[in-house]
Amino acid sequence: MATRNYEGKKFDKLSEVKTLDALTIEEALQININDKPFTVSMRTPGDDTSLVRGLLHSEDLINSIHFNPELILKKENDNGIVTIVNLNIPEDKLGDGYSNSRSLLSVSSCGICGKTELSDLSFIGKTIDDDKKIDINIIHKLFDKMKIRQHSFNKSGGTHAAAAFTINGELLSAMEDIGRHNAVDKVIGDLINNNQFKAGKIMTVSGRISYEIIIKCFKARIPFLAAVSAPSSLAVDYAKELGITLFAFCRGERATCYSHPERTKNNTQNTKAS
Repeated sequence: MATRNYEGKKFDKLSEVKTLDALTIEEALQININDKPFTVSMRTPGDDTSLVRGLLHSEDLINSIHFNPELILKKENDNGIVTIVNLNIPEDKLGDGYSNSRSLLSVSSCGICGKTELSDLSFIGKTIDDDKKIDINIIHKLFDKMKIRQHSFNKSGGTHAAAAFTINGELLSAMEDIGRHNAVDKVIGDLINNNQFKAGKIMTVSGRISYEIIIKCFKARIPFLAAVSAPSSLAVDYAKELGITLFAFCRGERATCYSHPERTKNNTQNTKAS
C-alpha cells in the first residue's frame, strides 16, 4: 500500500472543483537492534525487509553481506503497517556503524542526517577501480526501464525511484519510496536478499545526487551512478575520490559525466570543445 486517497478542492481562476488525489504514504518505521531502539526511518510502507537489509549494509551496521539477521515484527498499527521491527545481531556481526553517533530520527530526505560530521564516516574497502566501460547511449534506455516500474509515482507523483542493472543493462531491481535514500537502500537490500549483490554495476536514481547516495553506491561496490537531476559539489568530489563514474542531468538522450569519464565510450558523438 504505497498511496492513499485524499479529498481536496482544486482552484483555478474561474472555478473550484472537488478532487480525490492519490498521495504517497509516509509512515515511521522504528528499527530496534537487540531490543534497543536504534533509529526511526520515515519511509513508504512496503519492501520493508529490503529497506532494513539495505540500510544495515549502507550504514555499516553488520560486517558481512552473507549474514542475514533475524527480523522480528514487533508492532503493527490498525492498518496492518509494521511500525517497529527488531533485529537480532550477535556482537561479533555488528559493524563499526553501530557504535557511531546517530540521532534516533532519520528523516526521508537525509540518509545520514544523524552523523555529527563527515569524519564519522569510515569507508570499508578500497576505491572502486572497475575497468569496465559503459556506452553513454544506453543511459536513457536504463531510465526507460526504471520508469516502467514506477507504479506509485504514476499514481501519486510523490515517490522517488532507484534501480540496479548489470553492466549490459539488464534490470536487476527497481524500488520506490518517498525518500531518495530509502529507495537506494531498498535496491541494495533486494540485491543482497536475492544473491545478486555482485551483479549490480549500474544504479539509476530519479532525483538529485547528494554525497549520501554516492556513499551508499560505494558501499555496494557499484561503479556507475546516473541521476535525472543535478549532483551536489560534494557528491562529485566523493565520486572522484571513491572511483564512481557519475552521470547527472540524464534527460532524454543527454547526460553529463562528472567523474571518471575514462569508463565511458561513445561511438556516435562528435566531440566538441566548449
